[in-house]
Parts: sequence; C-alpha cells; structure tokens
Amino acid sequence: MEEDAIFKYFEGKSILITGATGFVAKVFLEKILRLQPNIKKMYLLIRGNDKKTSEERLKEEIINTELFRVLREGHRSNFDSAILSKIVPMSGDVSQNNLGIVNRQLREEMFLELDIIVNSAATVRFDDRYDVSFNINTLGAMHVRDFAMKCPKLDTLLHVSTAYVHGMRVGVIPEIPFCMGETLDGSKLPYIDFDAEKTIIKKKMEELQSGEVKATEREISRAMKDLGTQRSLMHGWPNTYVFTKAMGEMLVESFKEKARVIILRPTIITSTYKEPFPGWIEGLRTMDSIFAAYGKRKFEVFVGDPESVLDLIPCDMVVNGMLTAIAVQPNHHQRRDLLVYHIGSSRRNPLKFSELKWIMHRYLVENPLLDERGRAIKIGQPKTLNSIASYRDFITTRYSPFLTILKFANIVSCNLLENLYTKESRRLNHALRLIDLYKPYIFFKGIFDDANAENLRRAIKGRGDIHKDMLNFDPMCIKWDEYLEKTHFPGVVKHAMN
Repeated sequence: MEEDAIFKYFEGKSILITGATGFVAKVFLEKILRLQPNIKKMYLLIRGNDKKTSEERLKEEIINTELFRVLREGHRSNFDSAILSKIVPMSGDVSQNNLGIVNRQLREEMFLELDIIVNSAATVRFDDRYDVSFNINTLGAMHVRDFAMKCPKLDTLLHVSTAYVHGMRVGVIPEIPFCMGETLDGSKLPYIDFDAEKTIIKKKMEELQSGEVKATEREISRAMKDLGTQRSLMHGWPNTYVFTKAMGEMLVESFKEKARVIILRPTIITSTYKEPFPGWIEGLRTMDSIFAAYGKRKFEVFVGDPESVLDLIPCDMVVNGMLTAIAVQPNHHQRRDLLVYHIGSSRRNPLKFSELKWIMHRYLVENPLLDERGRAIKIGQPKTLNSIASYRDFITTRYSPFLTILKFANIVSCNLLENLYTKESRRLNHALRLIDLYKPYIFFKGIFDDANAENLRRAIKGRGDIHKDMLNFDPMCIKWDEYLEKTHFPGVVKHAMN
C-alpha cells in the first residue's frame, strides 16, 4: 500500500476520539489534521469539568499547546476555518452510558456519520482507586463498544491498550487476544466475573460510607486503592492499571461480530521521535519519574534487573502504527476481524536497564537539574541493586545511626536530628513507592513479539521516502543513546518539568 494511499484513506471520514486530552490522542489528532486536511469531522470526547466547557478545554489543553505549533503556523490566518471547523468537541464520560453525551441530536448524528472510533480514554495511574480505574478502563471500553454497535457504517474500532496487560509473563509474548474472563493466575481465581467485581466495589463503598463514623475522602481513596491492588494480584496482574485494561480488552473484542476491531498495545511511551517535532511530551511518564527523582537526588541507587529490557517506543511511532493499522485492510474481506498489534522495541531493538542508567547518568552530569535556588544538582555514580529486599537492607544499614540516636537521646535536644530523619524517611519512602509501582517493568522478563506489527511495516516499506518520517514505526532506526540524550531527556525537562 502506498503511503499517500494511507493518508487518502482518511479523506472524507468522520472519526470519534475518546480521551481526547490525553497524550496519545493529541498526537493522533494533530497528525490527522496536518496530513489529511480533507477529513470530514473529528468528534472529540472530552471529560466533563465543572470549571471549563469542552470548547474551553479544547483550546487550552489541545489546540493552544506547543504540540499544535507546526499546524498553526502552516495554516496561519485560515487556521480556524481550515482546522477548527473540522473539530466537534463534546463533554462526555466513557464511564457512562452513551459516553455521557446528553445531546440526543448530536448522538444521532454521530451514529449515522462515524466511520472510525479510536478509544484512547484511560486512567493510567498504576495504583489508582479500583472504582475509578474499573469505571474508565473496563466499563469505559464496554460503553464505547455499545456506542459503536449503534453506528451502521462504522468500519473500524481501534482500542488503545498496553502491552503490559500480559502481567509478568516471561519469554516471547505473542500478539493474541484474551479470552473472555481469562485470568493470569487460575490457581487463585479461575475466572473473572465482571458482575462480581462490580458488586465488590459497590459493597466496599457502602461499607466505607455507612456507620456512625464515615470514612474521610482520604480514607476512602486509600481503601479503594488497596482493593484494586488486592483484586489485581488475586487474578494474576501486578497492578490495578493493567488488570482493568485487560478486562477492557475482553469487553471490546465482541464488537468483531459487527466490524473490524484493532487492539493496539504500545509499550512504555516516550516523547516524539520526529513529528511534529522531536521531544514533545506531556507529564512525567513511567521512567521519567525515575529520571526526575535521580536528577534531584531523591534516591541514589537504581533498583532493577540489569539485564531486564525496558521496552520504550516514541509516541509518534505509536500514532504511525495506529494510522497504518486503520488504513491497511486485511487481505481477506470478512467483517469478523480482530487484530492485535504490539508497538514496541524489545524484540527488534532492545534497551537494557543497565544501559539506560548510564545514559541517564551521562545526561544529568552534562545537563544537571536545578534546585529551588537555581543551583546545579550534582548526582552520584549510579549503583544498581537487583532486588527490592537489597534496597530495604541498604536503607536500614545507611540510616540505622539515626534510629539508634533517636532511641537513646533526649528528644527535646534532638529536634533538628528528628526533623532531618523525618525528611530523609519521606524521601526514601517516595523512592520505595516508585520502585514498588515500577516493579513489573524494571524486573520484566518478557519480550513482546511484534510479528503483526512487522507485517504492517512491510505493507508500506520501501515505497519511497515518506515512510522514513511520515509513517515510520520501526524501532530498529532508533539509536537509544542519541535519542535519549538529545531528544527525550531534553524534552522531559522542557515540556514536562518546566
């Protein structure tokens, strides 16, 4: 398939994007509008906000961001008529029926017009409240599927998931879908009962909100986070995020009985590689929290398996994979298609944890972060501990003198020492929390097969120079040290840390 034919495929199409203010959704939207100005309509589902309308959020959080600079400059005076006229922002919520779209006339219009739905709505916090994560990542996928069922001309439903729905599996992990109700650890719970999970959430909330002494919002949040972790581990997943995303995949797959379903599983998404310009990112994402903590000396050691592969992939490559997957039709013409794609780098261009720490160290030595007074923060040599237990021993050994002195000294004369110890304890607890959250990634033993994704690349490979930039999602072209030091880390500092 020619590259220009892929862009032409989207001409005259109407597309719904859920989670429109998210990182991937913004890059997808910008790319479509920049390369296919003859798109018919882009319906953007923007979650409700008491303080701002969907139109205000569209301008402030999407159109007016640095990401859209190239697009704005390209259209200059006719930007509003050429671009904004194509966009229909809507206040809604995937956790509700009909996606929370209250305007019935608008819903009916969408049912008749939509050709493509891209579901990228998600809460990506690993330890979010179980009720919140279940409502958005799991029931949200179901509500998107139900909405798609009402669209007679819909050709494709693309669901953005994550490759880490596979949990802590080892070895080469194939691009295959889940079976309905499948669990990763059948020895504990052999089957996922969705209704039972909803009931568990409901009963827990009732328990917290009833009685003479009702739980505070903070207590409710903590209890629901703990519940999510508990239910995830019981079914074999390491955290609430990947558990609820896996359940969402199971629910959306049944739409294949009506039209084409694409499940796109990116790995750890990083800043843009090339488009619309290198290094754009929004917020500290996964390993960037480790980068920021190390650069600010909030911890001094790296915890993880040095041989573990960190599967990174730039966001614009994820979007290029999305566009190609939608536009390249399968060889057969059956409607009941279900296609799964891993968009990552671990199979073809792996980056080891041991390599990343030295690239990170080299960058921060040459480009140190600044403290509150604007002074350069000097970091130490990166040390690696290959288990969480080793890190806890490291903490105990290093800070045992504080404990000894506090135990026997007069606390009145030791206020300064106590404050110092409290500050250090908070800093180390923060590091421990990061390590616990990222354990599935820094000790990961799996490699994500990308045979299906490679077939997509072959479908457009060697068709001219456009592929090199416009639709490139081949991880083999990335030189990790160059990309991280010259593009990604500077982008994180500029766009995410300010």
